Amino acid sequence: MSDTMLIQGRYRLLDTIGRGGMGEVWRARDESLGRHVAVKCLKPLGPHHDPSFTRVLRERFRREARVAAALQHRGVTVVHDFGESDGVLYLVMEMLDGRDLGQLLEDNDHRPLAVPDIVEIAEQVAAALAYTHQQGVVHRDLKPANIMRLTDGTVKICDFGIARLGHDIGFTARLTGTGVAMGTPHYMSPEQIGGTDVDQRSDLYSLGCVLYELATGAPPFDFDDAWGILVGHRDTPPEPPRRHRAGLPEYLERIILDLLAKLPEQRPDDAHELSRRIIAGRTAAPRYAPTVVAPLPRLRPSERAGRDARLPSWTMGMTTGHKAAGAVPRTALPDAAAGLTGEWTPRSATDGSAETGQPPGGRPVPPPEAVGALADRHQEALSLGRLGRWAEAGEAHRAVAGERTRLLGPDHPDTLASRYELAFSLSRTGRAAEALREYKQVAEARIRALGADHPDTLAVRQEMAYVLGRLGRDFDAHQVYAAVLAARERTMGPDHPDTLRCRHNLAFSLSRLGRLVDSYRMAGQVAAARARVLGPQHPDTLLTRFEVAYALGQLGRWAEALETYREVAEARARALGADHPDTLAARYEVGISLGRLGRSAEALRLYRALIDDRTRVHGPAHPETLRARHGFGVNLGRLGRWEEALAESRDVCAIRGRVLGPDHPDTLVSRREVAVSLGWLGRWADALTEYRAVAAAREHVLGAGHPDTLASRTDEAHCLEQLGRGGEAVELYRRVAGLRGQRAADGP
Repeated sequence: MSDTMLIQGRYRLLDTIGRGGMGEVWRARDESLGRHVAVKCLKPLGPHHDPSFTRVLRERFRREARVAAALQHRGVTVVHDFGESDGVLYLVMEMLDGRDLGQLLEDNDHRPLAVPDIVEIAEQVAAALAYTHQQGVVHRDLKPANIMRLTDGTVKICDFGIARLGHDIGFTARLTGTGVAMGTPHYMSPEQIGGTDVDQRSDLYSLGCVLYELATGAPPFDFDDAWGILVGHRDTPPEPPRRHRAGLPEYLERIILDLLAKLPEQRPDDAHELSRRIIAGRTAAPRYAPTVVAPLPRLRPSERAGRDARLPSWTMGMTTGHKAAGAVPRTALPDAAAGLTGEWTPRSATDGSAETGQPPGGRPVPPPEAVGALADRHQEALSLGRLGRWAEAGEAHRAVAGERTRLLGPDHPDTLASRYELAFSLSRTGRAAEALREYKQVAEARIRALGADHPDTLAVRQEMAYVLGRLGRDFDAHQVYAAVLAARERTMGPDHPDTLRCRHNLAFSLSRLGRLVDSYRMAGQVAAARARVLGPQHPDTLLTRFEVAYALGQLGRWAEALETYREVAEARARALGADHPDTLAARYEVGISLGRLGRSAEALRLYRALIDDRTRVHGPAHPETLRARHGFGVNLGRLGRWEEALAESRDVCAIRGRVLGPDHPDTLVSRREVAVSLGWLGRWADALTEYRAVAAAREHVLGAGHPDTLASRTDEAHCLEQLGRGGEAVELYRRVAGLRGQRAADGP
């Protein structure tokens, strides 16, 4: 195909990302929406194919593409469009930024991945399979090359439906007499090998093979002989992973071995059950109960010959195919090749660049093993963050950043990546001022090295804006968001996902500036754009609809906010699952809306159920579990049950203090709620002590002029009035008014 080709007058093919048995994948530009996409073009069938077969194939392609396009889940690659152009069948997919699991293993020199990474990948793939299986779709070719991990940590499964189409065409397999196609041997289920019907449990077996490889560095049956691999899947119990890696958690080994059960009925019933087992093991919740698998005799090579005859005839002469680890080294695809699946061969990298033994600036070449060790530690720190352990993640990133500075230099991209993650961790633990200092320094270095409009530079500037908002510098945050948005629109187009993400943030900053109508209007525009570009059920679309609901609440339109939050919660439950954090977050906001509408009894029932679900999924001390308990306590107070409200607030405050720290914003919110309850119980002297402690902590962390600090000082003044200390109250009111006036004068 020519690189100037325009498919259907809309998709301009720019350059080839990869080639494989089924055809080519191109990076392309959607001229209608101004965004980059990945276009998979299937090879035209040769004249040796029967015309009737070709017609059936085209219809099968359209049917499979419709199935793939109908899948709307954050863990499944988005299919935008499909069709036929000049006899070439094509599929238009979202362009992803990341690496497939096979590439991750190659990047790690075929060493096992860190345990937190394996668990995170397993959870996300299980959630995606739970959704797709619920839609009646079975992948049938799950393998590392078909699972992408994006740069933000999101994991996506690729090639639903199209993988099966490739099998039917015969590019990657021979058909059996029953029409069941051959998958990649290292990841095939016994029922696929036997040529019998497959269901969702076949995908679970393949996932078990993938997790085994991530955990040990090699697939469960890693032989050079293809028949040996097939017989291993069919007859041989896999070696327990902990024999290869003693430090692997026992619960994770049991999960993997359960997935690798020979009979489908011995595996977990479905992906929902798998998710529950992973969560139970990770959180050390209810004790894990493994599936009992009857041991099978291990066959010696000499014993295989007599039994191999039972393998289907189509396996004769087959080769082992590619596996993720230990395969012949191949050039890694560029990150922009996200969305590629199957065994693709990248175009030749002949850009004329020369490798030298001396990096720019005259710094000695660092030992590769030292650089690799730091990369491993960086990934471990990222995993801590994904698990919500932000304080530990921050300290780990700080240590890696220091060592990378000494080894690679302060402006090296890896050093800046560690400092960026350090800042991100600081912002998530309430240390916004420290985070802002780190972000500023990373932004300045990236501007020098990459330019002001580079995506990495814009990413750090966007995080700066977020932290400025956390520090109460809402006008500064708005200015930075606006500048980043202009750059993104100029370089990426108005409908690029990163542009829409920035517009989403800008809508939120408008609400912080009191421009509530503008915020509501912009959020609505972004929601409509995301629905058009990504689909109405896409997680990002639902996130902006969540923001629309928030804006409605800020405008006092709580009945509309409640309806929108409920719609988002229901859509997230369908797309992401009932236990997904985003679904639970929407349910929390439904409770907020009910409380604001005076329906506190309903809110109390909702929060009680939400606390149970949060405790089951995340544990009793998780910040979101505590947030639900906080909402429960607030509504106890609204119902006049102040003694119960005080006890609940004190308990939540104590746990937050231990988990998050005494000066964390959530801890201070709970402490303020303790003061509110004390006031309603007439214990104003005790309430004053609490109000003053909250005000002092907020002033120390946020500054004297921050809106939250000023609100706390106003609480303090009100309490002084209740105690009959009017003079002190008036003086404090005057001080608050002066600070508010100064803040207004310094603003826009």
